Amino acid sequence: MAAAESPLLPVYAPPEQIFVRGEGCWIWDDKGEKYLDCIAGIAVNALGHAPPVLQKALTEQAAKLWHTSNMFKVKGQLDLAEKYTRDCFADVVFFTNSGTEAIEGSLKLVRKYHTANGNPERVDIIGFAGSFHGRSYAAINASGNPSYLDGFGPKLPGYLQATFGDLESVKALVGPTTAGLIVEPVQGEGGVRAASDEFLRGLRKLADEVGFLIIFDEVQSGAGRTGKMWAHEWSGVTPDVMAVAKGVGGGFPMGAFMATREAAKGMVVGVHGTTFGGNPLAMAVGNACYDELSKPEFMERVNVVANFLGQALEGVKDRHPDLVVETRGKGLLRGLKLKINPKEIQAKLRARKVLVGVAGDNVLRLAPPLVISEAEISHAIDAIDAVLAEQMAQAGA
Repeated sequence: MAAAESPLLPVYAPPEQIFVRGEGCWIWDDKGEKYLDCIAGIAVNALGHAPPVLQKALTEQAAKLWHTSNMFKVKGQLDLAEKYTRDCFADVVFFTNSGTEAIEGSLKLVRKYHTANGNPERVDIIGFAGSFHGRSYAAINASGNPSYLDGFGPKLPGYLQATFGDLESVKALVGPTTAGLIVEPVQGEGGVRAASDEFLRGLRKLADEVGFLIIFDEVQSGAGRTGKMWAHEWSGVTPDVMAVAKGVGGGFPMGAFMATREAAKGMVVGVHGTTFGGNPLAMAVGNACYDELSKPEFMERVNVVANFLGQALEGVKDRHPDLVVETRGKGLLRGLKLKINPKEIQAKLRARKVLVGVAGDNVLRLAPPLVISEAEISHAIDAIDAVLAEQMAQAGA
């Protein structure tokens, strides 16, 4: 069917491949061609494709109960919230269907906190240039990419943008109406840029001094992606609120926002809700996924292969200085900043049966399943080397 005839809304421009099966870090199209997946559904398939442990959790729950709504307690929610709050800064959790919903809830929570404290004028949310927080209206206003707002009416009041990594630019925006700040510990769409520990500590100190809340958007950087369960753990800084999704469901749609009890004081009965969020199917998968990710030996292995990938990408940079500017990222969320449009390299890698992503600032993005092996990484690196060498040869012809 031609693209113009498709019944799908044409907001994506996917390549011709249609994938029908996956196992581990490999995925097959409808023609039987096998690809190495180094983007994992954009940092989603943390345990790889169709992992047996998640298959088991999903199919067992599917034979029992699918949906009751949040009119009733869902045991899986209680179990997973207990695990999350046991292991991180948060005291309370709200489950969603996606990262965007987790961001929306986080933004509402921050403003509601100040209303509960008798300061309803404190509504301003500070975000960062190059950030990405989802596609809903509040999320695109919080994000640092003006193109996402094109054609959707005026920018909402109360959303400001500072410069990522520049504490002074944040201080210049802080005032009596500041409610909170939202930041990705590692910017994904913005170019796979990791915030420095010093920057995150500076934000925390400023927030404590002024009395605003910090939201960490860990939708892409969380769930073990950087070698710790949550990326902010590397800095020793804790937020007041955190939004998560993608890898927490291992491929099943789910997300959450969580907060300290103090930060969530305004979130009382009736102020927020969801029909499908935290449904029994999602919670079965979420519990099973977290149980795997939280095993010490699992995260140890992630760090081993992450170091291997980081060194391998440095080697790519050294071998192709005319095309590669620098390596970026942390853990298994990595990027190569190129001097050329990365989409061309992405397409050539796909032709070699290796799937990667792209990000802003001319970055080729890698976010493979956390179960990827050194041999599979080497396979991807060989393909990247070959494509870049081919690119140089063509440029010199």
